[in-house]
Amino acid sequence: MSKKWFQKEKFVGALKGLGVLHFKISHSSLLTASILSISLFIAFMVRLLPIRWGYSLSEFDPYFHYRSAEYLVNNGFAAWYSWVDYMRWYPFGNPVSKVSYPGVAFTEAALYTVLKSAGLQITLFQVAVVMPAIMGTLACLAIYLLTKDIAGTEAALFSSLFLALNASYIGRTALGFADDESVSILGMLLFFFFFLRSIEKERPLRSNLIYAVAAGLSLGYICASWGASRYPITMTALFVFILILLRRYSTRLLLSYGVSFGIAFFIAVQIPRLGFSFLTETFNLTVLGVFMLLCLCELFLHVQRLKTKVILTSSLFVLSIAAFFMMGELGFLSATPGKFIGVLNPLLRAASPITESVAEHRPGAWASLYYEYGIGAFFIPLGLFFALQNPTNRNIFLAIFTLTTIYFASSMIRLTLIMAPAFCILWAVALVHILRPFVTIMKEAPVIPRRKMRFETHVGKEFSAAFLIIMLILLIFPLNLPDLRNINQAYSPTTIAAGSVPAKAGITDWIDTLEWMRVNLPSTSVVCSWWDYGYWITILGNQTTLADNGTVNTTQIGTIGLMFVSNETVAVKILKRYNVTHVVVFTTFAVQSGQIAEIGWGDEGKWTWMAKIAYSVFPELDWQFDEYGRPTTFYNWTASQWTDIGKSTVIYKLMHYGAEEVGGVQHTFTLELNDQGLPYFEPAYFSKGTNINVGSYTVIILVCVYKVNY
Repeated sequence: MSKKWFQKEKFVGALKGLGVLHFKISHSSLLTASILSISLFIAFMVRLLPIRWGYSLSEFDPYFHYRSAEYLVNNGFAAWYSWVDYMRWYPFGNPVSKVSYPGVAFTEAALYTVLKSAGLQITLFQVAVVMPAIMGTLACLAIYLLTKDIAGTEAALFSSLFLALNASYIGRTALGFADDESVSILGMLLFFFFFLRSIEKERPLRSNLIYAVAAGLSLGYICASWGASRYPITMTALFVFILILLRRYSTRLLLSYGVSFGIAFFIAVQIPRLGFSFLTETFNLTVLGVFMLLCLCELFLHVQRLKTKVILTSSLFVLSIAAFFMMGELGFLSATPGKFIGVLNPLLRAASPITESVAEHRPGAWASLYYEYGIGAFFIPLGLFFALQNPTNRNIFLAIFTLTTIYFASSMIRLTLIMAPAFCILWAVALVHILRPFVTIMKEAPVIPRRKMRFETHVGKEFSAAFLIIMLILLIFPLNLPDLRNINQAYSPTTIAAGSVPAKAGITDWIDTLEWMRVNLPSTSVVCSWWDYGYWITILGNQTTLADNGTVNTTQIGTIGLMFVSNETVAVKILKRYNVTHVVVFTTFAVQSGQIAEIGWGDEGKWTWMAKIAYSVFPELDWQFDEYGRPTTFYNWTASQWTDIGKSTVIYKLMHYGAEEVGGVQHTFTLELNDQGLPYFEPAYFSKGTNINVGSYTVIILVCVYKVNY
């Protein structure tokens, strides 16, 4: 008899035996996991929407991080510390490790190396483009864990969904936006989560230590990735200081604080841009001050005599003051970078035109909060009220987190990104507290009273259901309005795919220009442009540039600005000093009645900053400015037209010659050497001049490359 390899009884028995693999999971846990998975899926897919405009990096800084990651992959991680990039900031070069943070580049290179080792056929560029969406999705998971500890599972699920659809956070974690914030917000949420768990008295000491180590590693990662790491550092020190004032000191607090900041600062001093001076910055010295207070509190636990406590407190105070002044006299105190001081006092930023020239450094308006959060903005005060009603350590932390981020976001619009997690948590807390009574009523079994009381008041299920439906509509409806920022942000193309203009269209003028430069310009070329486009020209155009978005040399930027707002005779002397072979300008314009009308999206809107920064570097210049700080030497702001001096500047001539050439307008300038045209500049390449409709007129996008003829 032949052996039967398959028997029905054995097969059924084997299936029954698989019952040992059955995992018991509650209905609520399954529902929670399902909702969280949907939120994470939404977060990831929303951040992939810009792919419809092309697979590219966004903005400017991500291109530098990609270049650094490429250098790491090709030369090894250790080589980064001694790398001087001579294609940037010609002729001096750029000492990369001393002026930049390695976090994003190291993350991209490490992730690529791991995936490549696993056998995946993937390029570094693909990793760099997709990584922000991955980090944004993980941050939605991190905020779920943090909110769950603060306010429970229901609030955690809401906060995860709110962060997934937050406009500010979408903008910094969308496809291609591989910048510092894309990894640092995730690191910040993890640091808060780990640190708050590390100070819990109910946990075993070993668990506290593990969480403290994890918190230190997370904060160290932020320090290696983001200049704004100073915010979570000082905010946490403030939180611990308030716990001391509230008499909530414990030995666990001292242990967790010391371990977390000890590990984080050890990592920070290994970063060449930070070094040991990072520890002696004014903000970071507060961390040491709070640590000394914690040590004093620990001593008080073992000292009973009042006289001894007074002596210890007085001694610590005197020694701290003496040490501070001694460090100052010996030159050990480090100044906190002006950009961060400017966040505390926005008025100080006016002294730095190069900082003020960046739109995202402007103060935020309160109306922008509603634009960002819609109906959610009204829930924030309620959430803060509910949190402070139950002043646990975590709720106190949440209140400090929210109030500080509101101030900083009001000071600098870019910092709405830091405010986003705090607002999402408070929004979720308020929503859960408001909905909970109505949900409870919906769950109640129907009660049939014996007799109806005359003055009985009771919120019925019908009212509760109606209220829940209204709240659902209020939450969902704003998310589907096409004019709200989260939808606009999700569907916006990357900056380069939009031609560096605020339009939802595929505009390839910059891409075509950079490709032409990469293919046609010799390797010995030196390209001068305004600093906004430096990263693109170096990384995508493969050309040596004088300045870029790193803005590490204000003097050189001011010199470039001076070149652009000078006449050709002065400008060519500056260009010759740097061996410049080509000049790039970017302009947007419309043609109206045979005349060029400037739009303001390109250099025609940036030339004022060229003049301001040049004047800040060379204050001896005989230029005039009005009460609003606008240069009147070059432009008559009342009549909205250029002055004769303005029309003689290089920036005006190069923009208008290209606009007239592409726009089909009769030339104001010619290339004849005996004319007052462009004797030193020869058109090398003009982009195709993409047309987009804006209202009742057509805007032309144009990138011009000129060859310098000495």
